[in-house]
This record gives sequence, structure tokens and C-alpha cells, in this order.
Amino acid sequence: MAKVGILMGSKSDFDVVKPAVNVLKKFGVETEVRVISAHRTPDEAHEFAQNAQENGIEVIICAAGKAAHLGGVIAAFTTLPVIGLPVKTDMMGGLDSLLSIVQMPAGIPVATVGVNGGENAGLLAVQILAIRYQRLAEKLKEYKLSMREKINADDKALQEML
Repeated sequence: MAKVGILMGSKSDFDVVKPAVNVLKKFGVETEVRVISAHRTPDEAHEFAQNAQENGIEVIICAAGKAAHLGGVIAAFTTLPVIGLPVKTDMMGGLDSLLSIVQMPAGIPVATVGVNGGENAGLLAVQILAIRYQRLAEKLKEYKLSMREKINADDKALQEML
């Protein structure tokens, strides 16, 4: 069974993480959700990353704000795909978080979604897993078709209204 690890630097980040959890549940992907800080609990971050693969995790989503180093720290200790989820902040509206995640040095890639982009983080994890799991690939096709149908229906309703 596909499994995604979701880490957040602080429990207060859960509102940003929740859409990712919901997407993964919708697609039938198991999740392990943890509060682990790159700065306040570095030993736990290291341990999680080192043991993630043997614990069945195939993709890791890391949500963090401000000096958002969680994804980079995790990526330094694993070969699993890591998705950075920048959290909006009061100071710079999340630009600080986004830049902290996206500006990784060569050799330590972290895929990054938009600020507070939990839904896209979940969908990106599903797309990565769909390479291996055909049932997820089929569900993604259905999901994209349903988006297309909704937009076409919205367009038709607008045209009729005009």
C-alpha cells in the first residue's frame, strides 16, 4: 500500500497540511502525520528521514514556515522524494518560507508547491506514487476528467446566462 509521510514544523501548521491529508485519503493513500522541527528536534528529523523508507514511506511532504528548513534537512538524509509545502507567515506572507524551501543547493532537491498549497502537495505525492501504483494512475485520470467536466459545465452555464 502507498504511504506518504507528512511532517510539519509546528502543530499550528496543521490547517495548511489538512488539505494534503484529505487528498491522500480521497485517493486511498495511507499517511503518517508528525510534528517534527528541523531546528527544535533535529535528532527526530534525522531519525525520521533515515528510517522512512524501511517504515514503508515512499514520499515525504514537509510543511514549514519562516526559516523553512525542514524539507531540506529531511532531503539531506533520504533518497525518497521530498515535497516542500511553504506556510504563509505574518512577516512576509510566506515568501520567506517559499524561498527557504525552493533555494536548495545542488544535489539536495526538494520539489516545492505554492504557499499554503496543501492540496497540490497531496496531489503531487499521488502523481509520484502513480508511477508505481496503477490504481492511483486511474484515479488521477478520473480526477482530472471530473475537473474538466466541472469547468465545461460552468462555461456552459455562463454562456446560457449571457
